[in-house]
Amino acid sequence: MSAAPGRSQTSSHRSPQGEGTPVSALAAVSVVGAGNMGGAMVERLREGGWPVTVCDIDSGRQQQASAAGAALAGTPLAAARALGANGALILVVVDALQCDEVLWGEGGAAPALQAGQAVLLCPTIAPEDVERMAARLAGQGVDCIDAPMSGGPQRARDGRMSLMVAAPGPVLARHAGLLAALSDNVLRVGERVGDGARTKLVNNLLAGINLVGAAEVLAMAERMGLDLSTTLDVIERSSGQSWIGLDRMRRAVAGDFAPRAHLTLLEKDTRLAVAAGRSVGFEGPLGAHAARVFVDAHEAGMAGLDDAALFELLRQTPPRP
Repeated sequence: MSAAPGRSQTSSHRSPQGEGTPVSALAAVSVVGAGNMGGAMVERLREGGWPVTVCDIDSGRQQQASAAGAALAGTPLAAARALGANGALILVVVDALQCDEVLWGEGGAAPALQAGQAVLLCPTIAPEDVERMAARLAGQGVDCIDAPMSGGPQRARDGRMSLMVAAPGPVLARHAGLLAALSDNVLRVGERVGDGARTKLVNNLLAGINLVGAAEVLAMAERMGLDLSTTLDVIERSSGQSWIGLDRMRRAVAGDFAPRAHLTLLEKDTRLAVAAGRSVGFEGPLGAHAARVFVDAHEAGMAGLDDAALFELLRQTPPRP
């Protein structure tokens, strides 16, 4: 099961175990980071019979993982030691700094990883960080699958999230069952590790631009005296529709800013995306402006809120004379 470099391919396996794979043959998996997304992935894997060990610094997350039938590890090193041949360590942390800490910090997993095992890097991080980590792991014979994810916790729990994977074909083939168990929407973007990260940054920059645009037009609609719910109904059925804009602005209109996706995540992702574009000599007219709006919202004290809070930021823009 391989794809030519540069080509995209979607795998559509709907069995939690991976089609045709007996539960007894499932390799051990360890997950570091059992938050909203990681915890949903743990539940998905356990439902499919996969042996899972979880490490998270939050005791509440550990308890949730245990309730789902996962074994617990106190450190990433202990989580890695729970892996057998062809096992996989899945990192579902926030950024490259945390990935480095999990792998090579005190109590890090890398010393226990063995040739034939794999590390799945699921956070949104810079492509050069993915490449650096993959090269360091390769030095001890450990494979790296560049596997950023998108879709939110419920889709991860249901196996419907998007996984944008990049790795050599033989590596993906060895771990095809695990990838299929995690999602029926595995998007193979190429064999070059780092291209998963590049694809995710392109996607998330567009998501950020769409979200800023939706917050802007809804703030404008409010200033015009329009009914916001009706306005969203119209947008949903018209050319201005975007999934992220409607999803977040529905919550914003209801005054619901409880964090499902913290504003700081798209702040980070849009910053990384703009930097990735600049690294190849590209800068468009919208990306940097959208990234700046997320920074402004952070500086306005909204870092702990859902990214729907952009509406609150923009509706507070003072009227121009």
